[in-house]
Amino acid sequence: MYIAELILAIEYLHTKNILYRDLKPENILIDDDGHIKLTDFGLSKENISPSDITNSFCGSPAYVTPEVLLRKGHGTSADLYGIGAILYELIVGVPAFYDEDLA
Repeated sequence: MYIAELILAIEYLHTKNILYRDLKPENILIDDDGHIKLTDFGLSKENISPSDITNSFCGSPAYVTPEVLLRKGHGTSADLYGIGAILYELIVGVPAFYDEDLA
């Protein structure tokens, strides 16, 4: 249910031409009724249509997309990658590229 609600939330933001860019568990809250709420829109970018690309380097290290790491530019697909990263962590229990050695 949480992933379904996350997909709907990101889909809604994309219909408003908002790129969220910072999907991670810390930015997903659960309300009293058990529904999710997205928080921390500090890295979000407005007026980004599905075909637009942005080149700013941002995101949390454990959840950043390959496009951002390679500095190739990213669009709304970055949010879709974030959904997949959250789903992976819900299933496995750790982020996809987790390593205790941060160096």
